[in-house]
Amino acid sequence: MASDAWLVVGLGNPGDRYRATRHNVGHMVVDELAGRLAESFRRHPRANAVVAEGRPAPGGPKLVLAKSNGFMNVSGGPVSQLAKYYSVPPERVIVVHDELDLPFDGLKLKRGGGHGGHNGLRDISSAIGPDYLRVRVGIGRPPGRQDPADYVLRPFSNGERETLGVLVQEAADAVELIAERGLVDAQQTVHSRGA
Repeated sequence: MASDAWLVVGLGNPGDRYRATRHNVGHMVVDELAGRLAESFRRHPRANAVVAEGRPAPGGPKLVLAKSNGFMNVSGGPVSQLAKYYSVPPERVIVVHDELDLPFDGLKLKRGGGHGGHNGLRDISSAIGPDYLRVRVGIGRPPGRQDPADYVLRPFSNGERETLGVLVQEAADAVELIAERGLVDAQQTVHSRGA
């Protein structure tokens, strides 16, 4: 395996029922990246996941894009198996996930930290430790007294869908920036957009 490989995991739940929901924005971002690579996802032989591999630019870093075949709250096992298979250390694992604590269309990059009640992150941290990179895609807080667990499993609103494509593209750009230039440079570029 190439020593410059990055494992990029898009969090989400499997099946058509969840495909367009806020909780699946991680899947949307890795789908965008796979489209850019002109690669299709295929079942991995050693992990309960599908993967697509390629380089965004000739001579650039290799991206291993992954989506678990299981539910988000049991993402840790597949991520750990893939990291071992591709010999990718936690500091070269990028997890793309929905973030309630950012307004819709917000985007933040970070390394490590807690899970903030996000069960997918909790399970991954239990499996490989907390020191992986996160691309946090803002979905906003639920309106009124709506339960966050219910909110994340609902589709994006009509208004949100108008700009969702741009958000997904910007998150995919952020992943490529991290792999090409490192976290600090990527943070300076991405975080300055919202300033």
